[in-house]
Amino acid sequence: MSNRNSMNQFFDRLSRKKGTGSFISSLVAIGIGLIIGLIILLISNPREAFAGFFTMLIGGFNDGTRSFGNVFYIATPIIMTGLAVGFAFKTGLFNIGASGQFIVGAYVAVLIGVKLPQLGGFQWVLGILAAMAIGTIWEAVPGLLKAYLNVHEVIASIMMNYIGMFMVNYLIKQTVLNVYTNRSLAVAPTANIPKMGLTAIFPGSSINGGFLIAILFVILMYIILEKTTFGYELKACGHNRFAAKYAGINENRSIILSMAISGMLAGVGGALHYLSGAGVYIEVVDVLAAQGFTGISVSLLGMSNPIGVFFAGIFIAWLQIGGFYMQRYSFVPEFIQIITAIIIYCSAASLLIRNYLELRQLKKDENLTADSDGDTADIVNVENQGGDK
Repeated sequence: MSNRNSMNQFFDRLSRKKGTGSFISSLVAIGIGLIIGLIILLISNPREAFAGFFTMLIGGFNDGTRSFGNVFYIATPIIMTGLAVGFAFKTGLFNIGASGQFIVGAYVAVLIGVKLPQLGGFQWVLGILAAMAIGTIWEAVPGLLKAYLNVHEVIASIMMNYIGMFMVNYLIKQTVLNVYTNRSLAVAPTANIPKMGLTAIFPGSSINGGFLIAILFVILMYIILEKTTFGYELKACGHNRFAAKYAGINENRSIILSMAISGMLAGVGGALHYLSGAGVYIEVVDVLAAQGFTGISVSLLGMSNPIGVFFAGIFIAWLQIGGFYMQRYSFVPEFIQIITAIIIYCSAASLLIRNYLELRQLKKDENLTADSDGDTADIVNVENQGGDK
């Protein structure tokens, strides 16, 4: 009996911890998504379904340290776009424009990487700083429209996606086009982000110092949101902008800054990807950057918490690497996109699980309070009876 009570106390303490419900709901979403994914594989190719599914699950272990390092390489830009979307979510805004912010940040980084080799080792630093600046300015526009004209940020940021895509295509043709490949020119070697010793740990992979920079931004966003007055004001405005205004918080300022910071993060993601030294180029095609939309998935799966976004980005990258190696069988990489989409749909449904856990804990706390009040009343009655005697 005592063991059962101690177990109940353990789960009770666990359920009270902040973020437990979010963590459990994310795990449930992943589990359900993987099960449905396995069913799809069984339907498409029963003979190789389990082998392909196992290959997907082991992801970064398929090719030793090389594929493991590539997981972190793929995760770097989507962690940044996930942070961008998640930061806006945390403040009550939906930044669906991460794709546009990503590509404009990428363009200015590539432009500096091609045109300014005389900067030497400072070239990649300036590229990232420029991407931060243009990403901030780019998403400040929907923030201003939202704050002063009440234009919904979803509509404004979607339009900015297409403006960014077509504008970058035009600017590449005018400035840094490789006419033989219809894509941007290669950046100077000094514009590539240094490996910072990571290739010694993951030899043969494309990992570079951009992954460490992404980790720094994760820590910084967590501190801002959870440990500062500024972050509290942003979240308060997101929960209820009218109540925040009544409390003396400048709601318009909070909206603009939230969107601007969100854009900055996505812009940095573009710079980290195209200055990675992995031989990637901006293609002149009328297609929105996929990393921006993957960031939405990462943010949803990570429940918009910076730490959760970090691990969700690695998980999605892990599945993508696994999907690449699934081609050993008769499966195409698009299966991973299907499975990822199912996991994201389950993430939205898993919010019900989190809400259920929170309501269950609330009812338990109310019952404990009622019981303690009843015990107190009984004690008072007994004392009063003793006094009467």
